Amino acid sequence: MIEVTVLGAINWDTNLFVRRFPEVGEEVAVEKITRVPGGKAANVAVASARILGPERAGLIGCLGRDNIAEDQMKILRDEGVVTSGIQVLDKEESGQAYILIDKDGRNMINTFFGANSRLMPKDLRDPAVYSLLQNASIITVIDPPVETIQEAVLIGREEGKTVLWDAGVRSILGIDRLKNTLQNVDYLVINQVEIKNLTGEDDPVAARDALSKICEEIVLVAKLGERGCLMIGPQDVIKVKPIDLKSLGMKVVNTVGCGDAFLGVFIASKAEGFDDREALERANLARAIKATRHETRGSPLKTELERWLEFKERGEVTKRI
Repeated sequence: MIEVTVLGAINWDTNLFVRRFPEVGEEVAVEKITRVPGGKAANVAVASARILGPERAGLIGCLGRDNIAEDQMKILRDEGVVTSGIQVLDKEESGQAYILIDKDGRNMINTFFGANSRLMPKDLRDPAVYSLLQNASIITVIDPPVETIQEAVLIGREEGKTVLWDAGVRSILGIDRLKNTLQNVDYLVINQVEIKNLTGEDDPVAARDALSKICEEIVLVAKLGERGCLMIGPQDVIKVKPIDLKSLGMKVVNTVGCGDAFLGVFIASKAEGFDDREALERANLARAIKATRHETRGSPLKTELERWLEFKERGEVTKRI
Protein backbone atom coordinates (compact mmCIF):
# COMPACT_ATOMS: atom_id res chain seq x y z
CA MET A 1 0.00 0.00 0.00
CA ILE A 2 1.25 3.48 -0.91
CA GLU A 3 2.63 5.47 2.04
CA VAL A 4 4.39 8.35 0.26
CA THR A 5 3.94 9.93 -3.16
CA VAL A 6 6.55 12.18 -4.78
CA LEU A 7 6.05 14.62 -7.67
CA GLY A 8 8.76 16.06 -9.89
CA ALA A 9 11.80 15.46 -12.05
CA ILE A 10 13.10 12.20 -13.46
CA ASN A 11 16.51 12.74 -15.13
CA TRP A 12 19.41 10.84 -16.59
CA ASP A 13 22.67 12.16 -15.08
CA THR A 14 26.03 12.41 -16.78
CA ASN A 15 28.57 12.93 -13.99
CA LEU A 16 31.99 14.34 -14.86
CA PHE A 17 34.56 13.94 -12.08
CA VAL A 18 37.38 16.53 -12.15
CA ARG A 19 40.15 17.58 -9.80
CA ARG A 20 38.85 21.15 -9.73
CA PHE A 21 36.24 23.28 -11.42
CA PRO A 22 37.45 25.24 -14.49
CA GLU A 23 37.60 29.00 -14.68
CA VAL A 24 35.51 30.64 -17.39
CA GLY A 25 37.11 29.77 -20.73
CA GLU A 26 39.44 27.17 -19.19
CA GLU A 27 39.65 23.48 -20.08
CA VAL A 28 40.25 20.85 -17.39
CA ALA A 29 40.67 17.09 -17.73
CA VAL A 30 37.80 14.77 -16.81
CA GLU A 31 39.12 11.88 -14.71
CA LYS A 32 35.97 9.76 -14.67
CA ILE A 33 32.50 9.70 -16.27
CA THR A 34 29.39 7.96 -14.94
CA ARG A 35 25.96 7.86 -16.54
CA VAL A 36 23.31 7.07 -13.96
CA PRO A 37 19.60 7.59 -13.20
CA GLY A 38 18.76 10.78 -11.32
CA GLY A 39 16.23 13.59 -11.00
CA LYS A 40 15.29 14.92 -7.59
CA ALA A 41 11.81 13.40 -7.37
CA ALA A 42 12.93 10.02 -8.69
CA ASN A 43 15.86 10.01 -6.27
CA VAL A 44 13.58 10.83 -3.34
CA ALA A 45 11.08 8.12 -4.32
CA VAL A 46 13.87 5.53 -4.58
CA ALA A 47 15.37 6.61 -1.23
CA SER A 48 11.94 6.17 0.38
CA ALA A 49 11.32 2.82 -1.29
CA ARG A 50 14.64 1.48 0.01
CA ILE A 51 13.40 2.18 3.55
CA LEU A 52 9.68 1.37 3.23
CA GLY A 53 9.89 -1.58 0.87
CA PRO A 54 8.22 -2.38 -2.49
CA GLU A 55 4.98 -0.72 -3.61
CA ARG A 56 4.91 1.80 -0.75
CA ALA A 57 6.47 4.80 -2.54
CA GLY A 58 4.86 6.25 -5.67
CA LEU A 59 6.22 8.69 -8.25
CA ILE A 60 4.37 11.21 -10.43
CA GLY A 61 6.26 12.74 -13.35
CA CYS A 62 6.91 12.73 -17.08
CA LEU A 63 9.39 11.06 -19.43
CA GLY A 64 9.93 11.36 -23.17
CA ARG A 65 9.35 8.44 -25.50
CA ASP A 66 13.01 7.42 -25.77
CA ASN A 67 15.57 4.90 -24.58
CA ILE A 68 16.09 6.87 -21.38
CA ALA A 69 12.43 6.38 -20.47
CA GLU A 70 12.64 2.63 -20.99
CA ASP A 71 15.69 2.37 -18.74
CA GLN A 72 14.22 4.68 -16.10
CA MET A 73 10.94 2.79 -15.81
CA LYS A 74 12.71 -0.55 -15.41
CA ILE A 75 15.12 0.81 -12.81
CA LEU A 76 12.32 2.45 -10.80
CA ARG A 77 10.21 -0.69 -10.82
CA ASP A 78 13.20 -2.79 -9.79
CA GLU A 79 13.63 -0.41 -6.85
CA GLY A 80 10.03 -1.03 -5.80
CA VAL A 81 8.67 2.39 -6.82
CA VAL A 82 5.07 2.52 -8.07
CA THR A 83 5.26 4.05 -11.57
CA SER A 84 1.58 4.28 -12.53
CA GLY A 85 1.77 8.08 -12.11
CA ILE A 86 4.49 8.50 -14.77
CA GLN A 87 3.44 9.70 -18.24
CA VAL A 88 5.56 8.86 -21.30
CA LEU A 89 5.08 11.71 -23.80
CA ASP A 90 5.47 11.70 -27.57
CA LYS A 91 7.64 14.39 -29.17
CA GLU A 92 9.40 15.09 -25.87
CA GLU A 93 12.90 14.21 -24.68
CA SER A 94 13.45 12.79 -21.20
CA GLY A 95 15.11 15.08 -18.66
CA GLN A 96 18.90 15.04 -18.41
CA ALA A 97 21.50 16.60 -16.12
CA TYR A 98 25.19 17.26 -16.75
CA ILE A 99 27.12 17.48 -13.51
CA LEU A 100 30.68 18.51 -12.66
CA ILE A 101 32.03 17.02 -9.41
CA ASP A 102 35.38 18.09 -7.95
CA LYS A 103 37.82 16.18 -5.72
CA ASP A 104 35.99 17.38 -2.58
CA GLY A 105 32.65 16.06 -3.80
CA ARG A 106 31.24 19.51 -4.55
CA ASN A 107 29.11 19.87 -7.65
CA MET A 108 27.89 22.17 -10.40
CA ILE A 109 24.70 21.05 -12.18
CA ASN A 110 23.26 21.96 -15.58
CA THR A 111 19.80 20.50 -16.18
CA PHE A 112 17.71 20.02 -19.30
CA PHE A 113 14.20 19.54 -17.88
CA GLY A 114 12.66 18.25 -21.11
CA ALA A 115 9.52 16.19 -20.45
CA ASN A 116 9.65 17.12 -16.75
CA SER A 117 8.27 20.55 -17.64
CA ARG A 118 5.17 18.97 -19.17
CA LEU A 119 3.53 17.78 -15.94
CA MET A 120 0.40 19.95 -15.87
CA PRO A 121 -2.17 20.63 -13.10
CA LYS A 122 -4.90 18.77 -15.02
CA ASP A 123 -2.73 15.65 -15.08
CA LEU A 124 -3.02 15.36 -11.30
CA ARG A 125 -6.78 14.81 -11.62
CA ASP A 126 -6.31 11.78 -13.87
CA PRO A 127 -7.66 8.78 -11.90
CA ALA A 128 -4.41 6.79 -12.00
CA VAL A 129 -2.41 9.79 -10.81
CA TYR A 130 -4.97 11.08 -8.34
CA SER A 131 -5.16 7.71 -6.62
CA LEU A 132 -1.46 7.99 -5.72
CA LEU A 133 -2.17 11.33 -4.05
CA GLN A 134 -5.36 10.13 -2.39
CA ASN A 135 -3.92 6.93 -0.95
CA ALA A 136 -0.59 8.26 0.36
CA SER A 137 -0.28 9.61 3.89
CA ILE A 138 2.55 11.97 2.83
CA ILE A 139 2.71 13.97 -0.42
CA THR A 140 6.13 15.36 -1.33
CA VAL A 141 6.31 17.97 -4.07
CA ILE A 142 9.62 18.99 -5.60
CA ASP A 143 10.16 20.66 -8.97
CA PRO A 144 7.29 20.39 -11.48
CA PRO A 145 5.98 23.65 -13.04
CA VAL A 146 4.80 26.20 -10.48
CA GLU A 147 1.12 25.83 -11.37
CA THR A 148 1.40 22.07 -10.88
CA ILE A 149 3.11 22.54 -7.52
CA GLN A 150 0.26 24.77 -6.43
CA GLU A 151 -2.36 22.23 -7.55
CA ALA A 152 -0.54 19.34 -5.86
CA VAL A 153 -0.31 21.02 -2.45
CA LEU A 154 -3.95 22.11 -2.75
CA ILE A 155 -5.00 18.50 -3.37
CA GLY A 156 -2.90 17.48 -0.39
CA ARG A 157 -4.68 19.99 1.80
CA GLU A 158 -8.12 18.97 0.49
CA GLU A 159 -7.36 15.29 1.15
CA GLY A 160 -5.97 15.94 4.64
CA LYS A 161 -2.46 14.70 3.83
CA THR A 162 0.88 15.76 5.26
CA VAL A 163 2.43 17.94 2.55
CA LEU A 164 6.16 18.56 2.09
CA TRP A 165 7.68 20.85 -0.49
CA ASP A 166 11.34 20.98 -1.47
CA ALA A 167 11.30 24.46 -3.03
CA GLY A 168 14.66 24.01 -4.76
CA VAL A 169 14.96 25.94 -8.00
CA ARG A 170 11.54 27.56 -7.47
CA SER A 171 12.74 29.42 -4.36
CA ILE A 172 14.16 32.19 -6.55
CA LEU A 173 10.58 33.30 -7.29
CA GLY A 174 10.33 34.69 -3.76
CA ILE A 175 7.89 34.44 -0.91
CA ASP A 176 5.20 36.74 -2.35
CA ARG A 177 4.99 34.90 -5.68
CA LEU A 178 4.76 31.55 -3.89
CA LYS A 179 2.27 32.58 -1.20
CA ASN A 180 -0.58 30.44 -2.55
CA THR A 181 1.64 27.37 -2.43
CA LEU A 182 3.23 28.03 0.94
CA GLN A 183 -0.09 28.42 2.74
CA ASN A 184 -0.87 24.74 2.03
CA VAL A 185 2.52 23.28 3.03
CA ASP A 186 3.22 21.50 6.33
CA TYR A 187 7.01 21.08 5.91
CA LEU A 188 9.18 23.30 3.69
CA VAL A 189 12.54 21.67 2.94
CA ILE A 190 15.21 24.05 1.70
CA ASN A 191 18.97 24.70 1.75
CA GLN A 192 20.86 27.78 2.90
CA VAL A 193 21.03 29.46 -0.52
CA GLU A 194 17.36 28.79 -1.15
CA ILE A 195 16.40 30.25 2.24
CA LYS A 196 17.95 33.54 1.15
CA ASN A 197 16.38 33.37 -2.31
CA LEU A 198 12.92 32.67 -0.95
CA THR A 199 12.69 34.94 2.09
CA GLY A 200 15.58 37.39 1.81
CA GLU A 201 16.80 36.17 5.22
CA ASP A 202 20.16 34.53 6.00
CA ASP A 203 19.06 33.22 9.39
CA PRO A 204 16.75 30.16 9.16
CA VAL A 205 14.86 31.23 12.30
CA ALA A 206 14.13 34.65 10.81
CA ALA A 207 13.15 32.95 7.56
CA ARG A 208 10.67 30.73 9.37
CA ASP A 209 9.20 33.78 11.10
CA ALA A 210 8.66 35.39 7.70
CA LEU A 211 6.99 32.22 6.43
CA SER A 212 4.73 32.02 9.49
CA LYS A 213 2.94 35.17 8.31
CA ILE A 214 1.66 33.09 5.40
CA CYS A 215 1.22 29.75 7.19
CA GLU A 216 1.34 29.91 10.97
CA GLU A 217 2.05 26.20 11.50
CA ILE A 218 4.61 25.70 8.71
CA VAL A 219 7.77 23.81 9.70
CA LEU A 220 11.04 24.84 8.05
CA VAL A 221 13.59 22.08 7.49
CA ALA A 222 16.94 23.67 6.65
CA LYS A 223 19.59 21.52 4.95
CA LEU A 224 22.87 23.12 5.98
CA GLY A 225 25.40 20.81 4.32
CA GLU A 226 28.61 20.62 6.35
CA ARG A 227 26.76 22.19 9.32
CA GLY A 228 24.10 19.49 9.55
CA CYS A 229 20.41 20.38 9.53
CA LEU A 230 17.84 22.39 11.43
CA MET A 231 14.08 22.10 11.92
CA ILE A 232 12.16 25.15 13.05
CA GLY A 233 8.52 24.94 14.01
CA PRO A 234 6.12 27.19 15.91
CA GLN A 235 7.42 26.11 19.34
CA ASP A 236 10.62 24.09 18.92
CA VAL A 237 13.97 24.19 17.13
CA ILE A 238 15.73 20.87 16.48
CA LYS A 239 19.39 20.98 15.52
CA VAL A 240 21.32 17.95 14.28
CA LYS A 241 25.09 18.17 13.83
CA PRO A 242 26.79 16.71 10.74
CA ILE A 243 28.16 13.17 10.82
CA ASP A 244 31.95 13.07 11.28
CA LEU A 245 32.77 10.74 8.40
CA LYS A 246 36.53 10.88 8.96
CA SER A 247 36.13 9.37 12.42
CA LEU A 248 34.31 6.47 10.78
CA GLY A 249 37.06 5.95 8.22
CA MET A 250 34.92 7.33 5.39
CA LYS A 251 35.21 10.34 3.09
CA VAL A 252 33.01 12.47 0.85
CA VAL A 253 33.25 11.56 -2.84
CA ASN A 254 30.02 13.01 -4.32
CA THR A 255 27.42 15.30 -2.76
CA VAL A 256 25.03 15.08 -5.74
CA GLY A 257 21.85 13.49 -4.42
CA CYS A 258 22.62 13.98 -0.74
CA GLY A 259 19.64 16.26 -0.27
CA ASP A 260 17.44 13.73 -2.04
CA ALA A 261 18.61 10.91 0.23
CA PHE A 262 17.92 13.20 3.20
CA LEU A 263 14.37 13.99 2.06
CA GLY A 264 13.53 10.44 1.00
CA VAL A 265 14.57 8.96 4.33
CA PHE A 266 12.87 11.78 6.25
CA ILE A 267 9.47 11.15 4.66
CA ALA A 268 9.90 7.37 4.90
CA SER A 269 10.71 7.72 8.59
CA LYS A 270 7.66 9.90 9.15
CA ALA A 271 5.53 7.35 7.30
CA GLU A 272 6.89 4.65 9.60
CA GLY A 273 5.70 6.63 12.63
CA PHE A 274 8.91 8.28 13.87
CA ASP A 275 8.60 11.75 15.39
CA ASP A 276 10.24 14.82 13.85
CA ARG A 277 13.48 14.54 15.80
CA GLU A 278 14.08 10.87 15.04
CA ALA A 279 13.12 11.34 11.37
CA LEU A 280 15.55 14.27 11.12
CA GLU A 281 18.36 12.25 12.73
CA ARG A 282 17.83 9.35 10.34
CA ALA A 283 17.69 11.68 7.35
CA ASN A 284 20.91 13.36 8.44
CA LEU A 285 22.62 9.96 8.67
CA ALA A 286 21.32 8.89 5.25
CA ARG A 287 22.69 12.05 3.67
CA ALA A 288 26.14 11.34 5.13
CA ILE A 289 26.14 7.74 3.89
CA LYS A 290 25.14 8.91 0.40
CA ALA A 291 28.05 11.40 0.29
CA THR A 292 30.52 8.51 0.47
CA ARG A 293 29.16 6.98 -2.76
CA HIS A 294 29.73 8.01 -6.36
CA GLU A 295 26.23 7.23 -7.65
CA THR A 296 23.51 9.88 -7.51
CA ARG A 297 21.05 7.39 -6.02
CA GLY A 298 23.41 6.29 -3.31
CA SER A 299 20.84 6.42 -0.52
CA PRO A 300 21.09 3.51 1.93
CA LEU A 301 18.96 0.41 2.10
CA LYS A 302 17.00 0.01 5.35
CA THR A 303 19.45 -2.63 6.60
CA GLU A 304 22.38 -0.30 5.88
CA LEU A 305 20.76 2.63 7.65
CA GLU A 306 20.00 0.51 10.70
CA ARG A 307 23.57 -0.81 10.76
CA TRP A 308 24.87 2.76 11.11
CA LEU A 309 22.22 4.06 13.53
CA GLU A 310 24.58 3.95 16.49
CA PHE A 311 26.65 6.64 14.78
CA LYS A 312 23.81 9.08 14.08
CA GLU A 313 23.93 12.47 15.75
CA ARG A 314 21.25 13.18 18.34
CA GLY A 315 18.99 16.14 17.73
CA GLU A 316 19.19 19.00 20.22
CA VAL A 317 15.72 20.39 20.97
CA THR A 318 15.28 23.93 22.26
CA LYS A 319 12.08 25.83 22.93
CA ARG A 320 11.42 29.04 21.05
CA ILE A 321 10.86 32.09 23.21
